[in-house]
Amino acid sequence: MLMIHYMCCVSNEILLLFCIVWSSFHAGFSYIQKSYCILMVREKDVCWEYADKLDGNKVRCKFCQRVLNGGISRLKHHLSRFPSKGVNPCSKVRDDVTDRVRAIIATKEEVKETSSVKKQKLALAVAEVKSPSTMSANKALTSMDAPSSAVKIFPTSNPLTPSSANNQENAERSIALFFFENKLDFSVARSSSYQLMIDAIAKCGPGFTGPSAEVLKTTWLERIKSEVGLQSKDVEKEWATTGCTIIADTWTDYKSKAMINFLVSSPSRTFFHKTVDASAYFKNTKWLADLFDSVIQEFGSDNVVQIIMDSSFNYTGIANHIVQNYGTIFVSPCASQCLNLILEDFSKVDWVTRCILQAQTISKLIYNNASLLDLMKKFSGGQELIRTGITKSVSTFLSLQSMLKLRTRLKLMFHSPEYASNTSYANKPQTHSCITIAEDGDFWRTVEECVAISEPFLKVLREVSEGKPTVGSIYELMTRAKESIRTYYIMDENKCKTFLDIVDKKWRDQLHSPLHAAAAFLNPSIQYNPEIKFLSSIKEDFYKVLEKLLPVPDMRRDITNQIYTFTKAHGMFGCSLAKEARSTVAPWLWWEQYGDSAPGLQRVAIRILSQVCSTFSFQRQWSTFRKIHSEKRNKIDRETLNDLVYINYNLKLARQMKAKSSEVDLLQVDDIDMTSEWVEENETASPTQWLDRFGSALDGSDLNTRQFGSSIFGANDPIFGL
Repeated sequence: MLMIHYMCCVSNEILLLFCIVWSSFHAGFSYIQKSYCILMVREKDVCWEYADKLDGNKVRCKFCQRVLNGGISRLKHHLSRFPSKGVNPCSKVRDDVTDRVRAIIATKEEVKETSSVKKQKLALAVAEVKSPSTMSANKALTSMDAPSSAVKIFPTSNPLTPSSANNQENAERSIALFFFENKLDFSVARSSSYQLMIDAIAKCGPGFTGPSAEVLKTTWLERIKSEVGLQSKDVEKEWATTGCTIIADTWTDYKSKAMINFLVSSPSRTFFHKTVDASAYFKNTKWLADLFDSVIQEFGSDNVVQIIMDSSFNYTGIANHIVQNYGTIFVSPCASQCLNLILEDFSKVDWVTRCILQAQTISKLIYNNASLLDLMKKFSGGQELIRTGITKSVSTFLSLQSMLKLRTRLKLMFHSPEYASNTSYANKPQTHSCITIAEDGDFWRTVEECVAISEPFLKVLREVSEGKPTVGSIYELMTRAKESIRTYYIMDENKCKTFLDIVDKKWRDQLHSPLHAAAAFLNPSIQYNPEIKFLSSIKEDFYKVLEKLLPVPDMRRDITNQIYTFTKAHGMFGCSLAKEARSTVAPWLWWEQYGDSAPGLQRVAIRILSQVCSTFSFQRQWSTFRKIHSEKRNKIDRETLNDLVYINYNLKLARQMKAKSSEVDLLQVDDIDMTSEWVEENETASPTQWLDRFGSALDGSDLNTRQFGSSIFGANDPIFGL
């Protein structure tokens, strides 16, 4: 019996070994067949119907006529409209074609994974031969078919329980599918609430069911809105002491659509209040005057110190109306907009324009070739060559700064064996011109000059865009920026005059405000600084502001003596703590702590120095606001969208306030804009190519939508399921 049992076991092992060998032979033969088929498929790839094959390894997209290097694979990424290395998404492809191409790409990836699963099964089968006792258990394992591509991409409601080793991959796959299916911008993954959401779900454990669309739209929308509203109510309590600034942030597009977003700012926080569609009345001074009257009354005219508006308004008409009807309210320009216009005029100087165009020649070559982009990042240590800022002008000078820092590495790349050996770009005519530019010492000296004249004003822009009270600093910041120009061009009077004339014109015609001068006079870090030379020139503006804020003689009683006490640092102004805090504490807080020796002047100083002088700087949600003001939308949907915008805008404001302390450049956005003139090779840009943070007119000459949803998936796609 033992002999018979032994022979049966040996026979079973021989039979199993024969099956494994036969499977291996069959797999090898299948692989040969598959390889032959792949060669045939490449020539008959269904995606060829969307492109024309050109000489070499080039194809032309039939939708947008763009010529791509890299063959059919690059075309698929182009048509899929997924952001990919150096592949610009097609702006004209139909949605059905995009869906089809994405399915093809996904299927290709799943084929690779299925092959890997088969190899694992074969390894398990070999292991079973060595361990007969485990054959019955492993048999059940190996008999299970690998899930199909369709099941993996579109899983059923009861998927197979994954092994612990695959939990991370399956979770990431599910998140990725959620993003792709719902057309979410990839930058959503950078949101602070993104990881908080994942952590909260993980704590709930298996079986957690997310809130339904109806619960999100009703219960949670109302709850979060109430929480945000309570925060704003807490901040309102300080307005009686600090006052507040109303910010009228105007957004315009190339279709003459105009929206006015009203925000309110005080030292603690800036809050979004509401948005108004002013498209039909944007040039109607009477209608705008009534609108501003209603907003002022909502905040209380006694609480409002200043209204900031940009030049898109009929500035003179609205300003005159406010000044005549509200004696204690100032109307000021947006400092960020004026600084952006200064940088814009800098870029229009002839030799600066030539330098920018040469730099863009290099960036366009690199960012339109995937392998060259990879090579550049290898030499730069993963750094991007260019930067995308909140405006076109900011992007220009940030990109020049970046290229200057990477100058040496860029030269090394162009002379590297890896570069010379790649014929896909080494022999291009534009390549030779790029190498010539990179080796031109005059070019780099010009880049250095552009960086030197722009950086002082970029610093000022960063300061005023943080949302903190900077009205007391703008005068000194601009003075120091102008001094930087004078110092740099100490030996070139003509160039110095060219740029200072630009700055002085914007400062004189747009940026300067009596409130800025008065705030500078009351700022202790300026008043007690012996190096400051402009105090005498701003004293007249300071007195004008005092007369406006203290209109009644009884309010001005003893004010002259109090000014003298402050300027001479008598009383508490001269104590050691006050002296040490002059340059380390916010000016409004310094007055609150040490201004008791001049109580009347103290109240005025706190209200003046508590104000901002600019709007915030972050990406605009154009598609959302357009849908709010759509005439086709019913009342319920419009109210829901208004609530969503109220929450979304205030959450972003809060996040930006928290980001101030970290190393975050508020002038720079995270992703490279692949439609900008630093990347895009088209000679004529789309009218929606640039949606600047501070558009100055309705003609869309400087607009950039920067909206993933609109540019990739179309402006008419629904948002928030409404």
